[in-house]
Amino acid sequence: MTFAQRIQGVFFEPARTMADAAARPKPIAAILILILALTAVFSYVAAPYSAKDSAAALKDNVKIQERMGKERFDEMMARMENPKPGGLAFRSLVVSPAFAGVFLAIQALFLLIFGRMFSSEGAFLPVFSVLLHAKLIDGLLGNLVRAVLILIRKSVIQTSTSLALLAPGAEITSLTYLLLGQVDFFQLWMFGVLGFGLAAAFKIPLKKGMILSYAFWAAKAAVNIALGLLSRSMLG
Repeated sequence: MTFAQRIQGVFFEPARTMADAAARPKPIAAILILILALTAVFSYVAAPYSAKDSAAALKDNVKIQERMGKERFDEMMARMENPKPGGLAFRSLVVSPAFAGVFLAIQALFLLIFGRMFSSEGAFLPVFSVLLHAKLIDGLLGNLVRAVLILIRKSVIQTSTSLALLAPGAEITSLTYLLLGQVDFFQLWMFGVLGFGLAAAFKIPLKKGMILSYAFWAAKAAVNIALGLLSRSMLG
C-alpha cells in the first residue's frame, strides 16, 4: 500500500491497512512526521485559548497565591494572561510534538511488553508502526474536530469529544468530568483500529488483539484520572 492508501485505509479498511503496517513498518518515518506535524498545528491553534483558560482558573486560587507569594503569583499571572507569541510558538511547534513523539515511543514499548503476555511474536518496530497508524484517527480527525470547537467557543475548557459533553456544568477537575472525559469517541475508535494492528503485529487472534488494545486504553485512562486527581489536590 502507498502512503496515501494507508492514510485512507486507516479509516475505511483498518484490517488490511494495519496488517500492511505491521508487515511493512519501514515507511514509519513519514507517518511519524505527519503525526508530529498534526500535533504541532493543533497545539498552536489551542495554545492562546489554553493559556487564557489556565489564567482564569488560577486567578482566584488562594492556596497557590499563599504558596507562591503575591509578587511571584502576580508575575506568573501576567505571563499567562499576556503570553509572548514567540514562547507560545516554540512550545506549540517544538516542545509539544517532541513530547508527543517520546510519549508515543513509550506507549509502543509498553504495548510490546503487554503483548508478550499474549504471544512470543512481535517486535518494537511493527508495534510502533501500528500505533502511529491508529493515532491518525485521533490526531487527524479528532484534533480537527476539537480545533474547530475551540475556535468556535474561544476556549479549550469544556471543549470535548468525550462523554464529558453529558455533564456541561461539571468542573474539569471533578471526578465526574475526569471519568467521562476518558470515554472519548475518537480514542475509542483509535483503539479499535489499533486492535487490528496488534493482532497482526503479535500474530494473535483478532479477539486477543482487541482485548490487548482496550486493556491498554483502560490502563491509560486510569493513569489520566489519577494524574487529574493529583493535580486537583495540588491546586486545592
